[in-house]
Amino acid sequence: MKIKRLSPHGGVTTRRVRLLAVAAGLVTVSALAVPAAVAEPGDGGRATTAQLAQVGDAVLDADIAGTAWYTDKTTGKVVVTADQSVSAAEIAALEKAAGARSGALEIKRTAGKFSKLIAGGQAIYTGGSRCSLGFNVVRGGTYYALTAGHCTNNGSTWYTGPNSSGLLGNRTGSSFPNNDYGIIQHSNPAAADGRVSLYNGTFRDITGAANATVGQSVQRSGSTTGLRSGRVTGLNASVNYGSGDVVHGMIQTNVCAQPGDSGGALFSGSTALGLTSGGSGNCTSGGTTFFQPVTEALNAYGVSIV
Repeated sequence: MKIKRLSPHGGVTTRRVRLLAVAAGLVTVSALAVPAAVAEPGDGGRATTAQLAQVGDAVLDADIAGTAWYTDKTTGKVVVTADQSVSAAEIAALEKAAGARSGALEIKRTAGKFSKLIAGGQAIYTGGSRCSLGFNVVRGGTYYALTAGHCTNNGSTWYTGPNSSGLLGNRTGSSFPNNDYGIIQHSNPAAADGRVSLYNGTFRDITGAANATVGQSVQRSGSTTGLRSGRVTGLNASVNYGSGDVVHGMIQTNVCAQPGDSGGALFSGSTALGLTSGGSGNCTSGGTTFFQPVTEALNAYGVSIV
């Protein structure tokens, strides 16, 4: 399966929820990654931090769509996940690009294709696109909704229902590619609920934000597949969605997602962690999914969790 951005879908918007994650750009990873055999570093020694950074840069410069990578400081490897669209020749090209440090690469395969998807936590709409709201935030008494940047790139005016029904507000910022976050100013401040939908008739109060940690248990809420659970498997991942759409600094997880979940909320307990970006797979077979760290978006816009 290929890593892809979630495609626009129609959906029904529920009441105010902080988790209006605008799902305009969810990447879905379809299949679970399977580790491949990896050679040891050419000189038999463990790569240094600087050398691992060089290997990561080499993977970026190779510009192979359908790849995602992060540095695992515990194993001293640059872990590359390749979707089914990546050929054996392209894997060889990655190893060649790493040169003498090709042994510092750990190659994993995942089914499906990486892509950006449109949909999310509680549905939000612009034009023919549907996403999910991530978290509601505030700055100086003005209320906003955070979602994915590949979603907010699709339109300036957003609604809580299909066919331009229920005005949510207007986009005031959008960052994609490189990052994947966007912000919408609420037309009705009273709609900025500080909770996330659990898709069982109840909501979770979100009281703060933090950075994710490897192995952490997390949950994701999105307008296509509702509430899903999993664990953080990597940090500071880069993802190449193709056509020049490369994002960096992502949280990598084994939480499933599908088109329309983009922009939705990633959280642990009452703590906000991220915004759904994209991935591969689905919620039947599983997959690999990437999230924009919410702390970066909060700092970029000078806002805080409602």
